[in-house]
Amino acid sequence: MALWVSGIKSLRIASVILIFSNLLVVILGGFFMFVVVPGCDHNKIMIPLAAVSLIAAIRIFVMARSAVAQAAIARTIQDSLSDTAVFDSTIRLKRRMRYKTWLWWSRFAMVITLLQIMGAIYLVFNVAKYISHDGTSHQCFLGMASNGNQWKHKLLILYVIMVCSVPLVQCFVGSDVLKWRSFYATQDDVWKAHYHEVFDHGIREALCCLGRAEYLRVSEEDEVYSLARLLGDLVAYRASGTGHLELLAGLALLQRHSGSHKSYEGLVEAPKKLIQEAFTFHEFAEAAYTGPLLDFGRHNVFFPCAWVYRQGILTPWTRNRRPVLKGDNWWRGHAAAFLKYVNLPPEALRRGRVCQGKCKAAYFIVVLNHVRSVVIAVRGTETAEDLITDGLGRECLLTTEDLDGLINSSHIPLTVKQTVELSFPHYGHSGIVEAARDLYMQIEGNPGDKEGEADGFLSSLLGAGCECDGYRVCIIGHSLGGAIATLLGLRLYHQHPNLRVYAFGPLPCVDSVIAEACSGFVTSIVHNNEFSARLSVGSILRLRAAAIMALSEDSNTDTALIFRLARRFLYIGDCQTGRIEVKDSAELHSPDTSGEDHNSEVCRESNKLDISIPLWKEPDSSSVGDIDDDIFENPFHNEPAVANPSGNPVSQFFETVPQSKSWSAGDPPEMFLPGLVIHMVPRERNSSVPLWKSWRIQENVQSYNAYLANREDFKDIVVSPNMFLDHLPWRCHYAMQKVLEAQNDQGLLGEAQIV
Repeated sequence: MALWVSGIKSLRIASVILIFSNLLVVILGGFFMFVVVPGCDHNKIMIPLAAVSLIAAIRIFVMARSAVAQAAIARTIQDSLSDTAVFDSTIRLKRRMRYKTWLWWSRFAMVITLLQIMGAIYLVFNVAKYISHDGTSHQCFLGMASNGNQWKHKLLILYVIMVCSVPLVQCFVGSDVLKWRSFYATQDDVWKAHYHEVFDHGIREALCCLGRAEYLRVSEEDEVYSLARLLGDLVAYRASGTGHLELLAGLALLQRHSGSHKSYEGLVEAPKKLIQEAFTFHEFAEAAYTGPLLDFGRHNVFFPCAWVYRQGILTPWTRNRRPVLKGDNWWRGHAAAFLKYVNLPPEALRRGRVCQGKCKAAYFIVVLNHVRSVVIAVRGTETAEDLITDGLGRECLLTTEDLDGLINSSHIPLTVKQTVELSFPHYGHSGIVEAARDLYMQIEGNPGDKEGEADGFLSSLLGAGCECDGYRVCIIGHSLGGAIATLLGLRLYHQHPNLRVYAFGPLPCVDSVIAEACSGFVTSIVHNNEFSARLSVGSILRLRAAAIMALSEDSNTDTALIFRLARRFLYIGDCQTGRIEVKDSAELHSPDTSGEDHNSEVCRESNKLDISIPLWKEPDSSSVGDIDDDIFENPFHNEPAVANPSGNPVSQFFETVPQSKSWSAGDPPEMFLPGLVIHMVPRERNSSVPLWKSWRIQENVQSYNAYLANREDFKDIVVSPNMFLDHLPWRCHYAMQKVLEAQNDQGLLGEAQIV
């Protein structure tokens, strides 16, 4: 009896209303079938009445079974977390099976809802037809209504309205019969485990729909399992009563408040030749998108035609001239698409891979003899597996092999080496690190017998006496490809000291020490407010907290309560906000507190990192895109952020939250953009020019400035209408083009004034 009472209390109000509504449909349907309709033609009205009533009865039964399955999965999740000692693969398999049972009952309820909609349409059609033909019959219920039985007429109208409205209400209410909160209350871990199952099944079924049915058969922990667990942790705000719609409302308020302008006064403009070289090689990062994604964004409705043209489907006789890439289709369309975009002959493309697996990047290796360069273009996010790699954002420890270019290269200053070695362990984005390791094995293979040598494909091109001896190496990538290119460059810099990495809109992928140490040969270019350069676990947690704060400021909710809620959901520490000195990452991973003095000393040494030596200056002055011979000093070394994002509500939130005095071992470490950061910022339009005249003087054409930015300014996500559009690769290309045009115009103007 107690279980029945608790079950009734767990029912959602919407579920109670739907149960009684469907029950009323069954009762009224039986009344019309057995009391009113017997004197009428059964074939015209009896069949739709019986069908609608039967479906409503089945709906009640399905809701009952769904409630039982929902309660079973909720109790299983609670039991699996109550005793961690018995939580093994068997318990997890039981939890998955219970969730799958509830999921199938919920989907069966959706099928019943669809049948109810069809039954309602069938009933309305037959009633209308019946009225038009038999409206004067005294043997039928309409005839009875005309003889003074008006209540039956009104009851019929009510019945038809209910039959039509009940399935529509069910579409908006959803499939949940019971309240999850009645089982989970405010238990953070239980809510995380629940949404872990939700995301795990959702991602696997989405992959199955995309042709990856093998993911449904995986029972052990894999990349999907890790991604689902991360997403489940991010939805832990449900533990304190915040709903999904409330969080979306908070994000909308953040977007409304993000219109204030930032101050860029005092920022140093990026070197022209550095932008020129990045602009020259940017087309290879775009060309790496050999699938339909690039054409979908550029050509809108006609993107299939553009993709077919790029793939070379219309010219099958040229198939044998194209190079063979691993995983390419039978007509070698991906090779054709890449070569057509960069306008290169087939012999320039030496190697590549387009097949996609878990944490495996697509890449293309091109030899440019006219500029004595070997270009490695790494593709960004384009497939479902790429999205999984993006989502594996937890930290991963970097090995000495991953940082070989910083530790063992003779071209790295001694102070930088010491800082890197003394501040171990270092960490990076786990999915990107894994993809970079796999890519290194693809192009370079296992190290050779002699130190510093390798027997891979890249060494066969660039080795002493080989075809490309003395050529420089440029690793290019956009978005995910840019982050993978950075980790690959960190490993190859020891073997190829003339290496350069250009990452366009990369994901934050390394810690602050590594990000600063590789500034000599890695350049990250960020276009305006693009989200990818600010996307990390920490930034999402802070954005979630800021959204709750924004919602509290714009509602009648208790502000103090929501303020505490935001602090609870925010993994905040003094190191994350820069209020105190950032400690060594070893302190974050090791429970041993005996080394605090040593870590503080390492932190002080880290702040003394000197990159005033022009590490990005090429030894060969004849190489294309060489930088000015003037020694360049990073303006942000040992300096706070110059561009204070005072208009960012997320940053304003940090200014108001009292800071904790310790760093919890469970807090996610911060990820940063690697290398030298260049920010492409659109200029403000001239407001003094009337709008109706702007088209004549081309005021509507956007112009840009390029600044050397502090990577600390990209820790928080900027919620703006163009945060996703700014990430499109050709927008960054257009911004660099406008910067170069403006600098050329200024140079010509200066020469004219001198003359």
